Amino acid sequence: MSAPSTAPALSSPARSGPDAPAPTEARLLDFARRAAADTALVASLPLSPDDRTWLRLDGPGGSEAWLIGWPPGTGTGWHDHADSLGAFVTAAGELRENALAARLPTDGWRALELADGVDRERLLPAGTGRAFGLHHVHEVLNTSPDRHAVSVHAYHPPLPRIRRYSRSGRTLRLEQVERPEDWR
Repeated sequence: MSAPSTAPALSSPARSGPDAPAPTEARLLDFARRAAADTALVASLPLSPDDRTWLRLDGPGGSEAWLIGWPPGTGTGWHDHADSLGAFVTAAGELRENALAARLPTDGWRALELADGVDRERLLPAGTGRAFGLHHVHEVLNTSPDRHAVSVHAYHPPLPRIRRYSRSGRTLRLEQVERPEDWR
């Protein structure tokens, strides 16, 4: 991925500051929708033909937010955002989210056998998105063979860790735990 930079904040209708309530999933999704609809912001993202690119945004209530560019055929791999709520909205192109509709144990395991029926797939064309709760396991993909996608993501609290998984059939394996210091 290319080096991040920071974009200006969107105005937030809810109050901010140390005494402000923590953002909810709905507030994160509202922020992501407004940012995704900001055509000047979306156009400001430099796109790479090979690697994902991103801009850091000032999210609501101290949340962490990103504008992300997805070249054709790129994706995140299976992961979760651990102890953070989140939301994302496709601003351009189309993304696919594969997710698990099951609550997994939060710690203390290396491999799990997934039950039948836990897989969910969502196609998210421009203007659509979703919010999710703690420990949501998913992968996000741009499956287009020739078109970039752009999306806005917001997390609260700011990501304390990301757990990365591999998947083979019904077996999900914890491969790595990343912390903010690993992303510098």
